[in-house]
Amino acid sequence: MQGTGITRRRLVGGATATALAAAVPSQVARAATKGTQRPARSADVIVVGAGLAGLAAARTVAAQGKSVLVLEARDRVGGRVLNHDLGNGDYSELGAMFTGPTQTRIQQLATDVGVGLYKTYNTGNNVSYVDGRRMAYPANTPLGIVPPDPLVAADAAAVVTLLDQLSQDVPVDKPWESSKADEYDRQTLDTWIREHSSGNPDFMSIVQAATNAIFGAEARDISLLYTLFYIAASGDETHAGTFERNFNTADGAQESRFKGGAYQIPIKVAAQLGSSVVLSAPVRRVSQTSDGVSVVSDASTFAGKRVIVAMPPALAGRIVYDPIMPPLRDQLTQRMPQGTLMKFEAIYDKPWWRDKGYTGQAVSGQGAIRVTFDITPEDGSPGILMGFIGGHEARTWEQRSPDDLKKECLNNLATLFGEDARAVKDTVSFNWSTEEWSRGCPVAIVGPGTYSDFGTALRAPVGRIHWAGTETATYWNGYMDGAVRSGERAAAEVLAAL
Repeated sequence: MQGTGITRRRLVGGATATALAAAVPSQVARAATKGTQRPARSADVIVVGAGLAGLAAARTVAAQGKSVLVLEARDRVGGRVLNHDLGNGDYSELGAMFTGPTQTRIQQLATDVGVGLYKTYNTGNNVSYVDGRRMAYPANTPLGIVPPDPLVAADAAAVVTLLDQLSQDVPVDKPWESSKADEYDRQTLDTWIREHSSGNPDFMSIVQAATNAIFGAEARDISLLYTLFYIAASGDETHAGTFERNFNTADGAQESRFKGGAYQIPIKVAAQLGSSVVLSAPVRRVSQTSDGVSVVSDASTFAGKRVIVAMPPALAGRIVYDPIMPPLRDQLTQRMPQGTLMKFEAIYDKPWWRDKGYTGQAVSGQGAIRVTFDITPEDGSPGILMGFIGGHEARTWEQRSPDDLKKECLNNLATLFGEDARAVKDTVSFNWSTEEWSRGCPVAIVGPGTYSDFGTALRAPVGRIHWAGTETATYWNGYMDGAVRSGERAAAEVLAAL
């Protein structure tokens, strides 16, 4: 598939979801044709969503001897984690793929199901391109991918240091209870940075690149309180979070990758759960009484004692609830839209940039692509350069033709790494905003005032309904680790209630 997009997604190992189910029919229950109702099934716990959060929840429930059913709208598991088959046994990754220090829960889950780790390629020089100035600099620069450009370095160091300090005042479980929550939540990250830096346009373009890649948003879109929480959440119970850990490769969130792709993890967890996973079963209604819950999907109606809704708030808000949600919960889901993120992947026979002394990591103040990574598989073939297109740039380019996007992205890569970037074997572009059951990526965006007024409804159960999903995590919110943590937390709530 010469590439301007994806016309037929194929999953890890070259198997489509349909082929996977046919190959192991005892492991994945396929829903009937949409609109055809099968006899209802029941379980102690119904989980809505078979992303990492839902699968982790179901796995935890099942381990305690309780029955569980997982209803997934897609014809595959994994949510925002997805491999793409390139043919001949090769693959690329279209969704979440990296892991790093303090991300202990996703790494433990991977170990439990037999998926190993390897280090992200990080040898040589990173590249920056700001206002026509191209710079190559060592990957072990203190701020990682942030360039030591004299026009941006001082601002970057000062802002990052202050953000790290302020984040220590924000409790990860209740950021709205920070001593300065009202002050922090009255302003956006953009307004705060402009007040605490020179406001140099070159520096602000690096800020844009960072927020595009991390949030799929602009600094103007997100609350300062949310940003400080996000930083605090990039740690664990014994390690404080830092901005650097979000953005760095060495000792950061991009330090390692999963062998065979992160998609191996949900595939293997789903295989363990077997026929408890029901695909092609979008949930339309959740009703609860004093006796239990009824979950209506396109596949059938399912009965349980408790339900865990493991999906982004914006999608959870589209389900019909009976009785209706309390106002605070309903208003929260209206205020947490998904980020806007696309990936562009340029595929080559080999990672030629390594021979030129580049890591494949870059940050740019111009163009559609603002941040790049080398996402070549562990064995070194094929070579793959991946570019994040997020926020405003994604909203602009998703309205342009695939050919225009391809031309723009190859121009971006040639500017960063040289003309060899144009000699592609294939290209793949993927827009998470067009996915019906994602509606964006990588995480929900929280604007000013949202946490202060509505944050208490984020995780609070509503009767027999419990909430999971990376957006509800207290650590590594927005990452795979946060998804797993949220599923395990929701499962613990349900098990205690049962």
